[in-house]
Formats: sequence, structure tokens, C-alpha cells
Amino acid sequence: MNLRFHWFGAIALSLFAALLLTAVPLPAGAAVWRPAWVAMVIIYWCLAMPERIGVFLAWGIGLMLDVLHGAILGQHALGLATVAYLAVLYHQRIRVFPLIQQSLVVGFIVFLYLLGMLLIYNFLGSLHYDADYLLSALTSALLWPWAFVILRDVRRRTVSQSRS
Repeated sequence: MNLRFHWFGAIALSLFAALLLTAVPLPAGAAVWRPAWVAMVIIYWCLAMPERIGVFLAWGIGLMLDVLHGAILGQHALGLATVAYLAVLYHQRIRVFPLIQQSLVVGFIVFLYLLGMLLIYNFLGSLHYDADYLLSALTSALLWPWAFVILRDVRRRTVSQSRS
């Protein structure tokens, strides 16, 4: 029971922090460079604990992100569920890659996620974004090594505290 609370608390706090980082207002020029924090955190937890974290949790977080952005309900949920599916499907391969190669894979997965969001926004007419909306994939890939190391340390500390 105690072990379950620790890993669940670490996941919940990291996802909450990602939602907060997503909600922080940025100037118009910097907003296109905002990393996809929620997608990166979901990818990490799907790689670290694929038996516990997956598509359904990503779907629920995506619904929260839809409400946060005021987007069409289910838009981000579908995108994040796809991100989680890809991460869980290929987790054994991605986990053995060096961090630089992981960054490329994460950048590609985030690019697919952002491309889906861009198409939905533009085709349904709720908002209109230019192609520079996809630049977030580049910053997500560049920040992946730091996000990975921080989340890995959080995971290791919560597991080691719960065992002692």
C-alpha cells in the first residue's frame, strides 16, 4: 500500500507540474517554442512503468488538457492516448537507446502529436495555427535529456523511500 502511494504520488505531482508549466502564459513569440510538457511526462512514465501507466491515464490527462486549453473535448485526449500507445508499444526499444537517440524519438512522437493537434485546430476552425506551432517538438526534443534525468531521479527516490 505504501509503495503504491509513493509511485502514484510521484506520477500525479509530475503530471500536475506539467499541466502548470503548460498553463504558464508566455509572450506571443515564445509561445510557439513551449515544450509539450504533458506529452513528455506521459512518455517518460510510459517508458518507466508501462505496466501501470498507459493509454487510459493519458486519455484522462488529455481531457484535463482540453479543459485547460478550451479545446474541443477529446482533442488532446486522443493525441495523448496516441502518444502513450506509441510509448508503451516501443518502450523496450526506446529504453535502451542513449539519451540523444531517445531525444530524437521523443521529438518525433511529440511532432506527430502536435501535427494531429494542428490539423484538428485548423480543420475544425476552433483556432488557426501556422506551421510554427510544430516548433514545440524541437524544444521538447532538446529538453528531453533534462526532463528524463529529473523524472528518473524522482522515480528512484520515491521507490527507495517506500522500500526503507
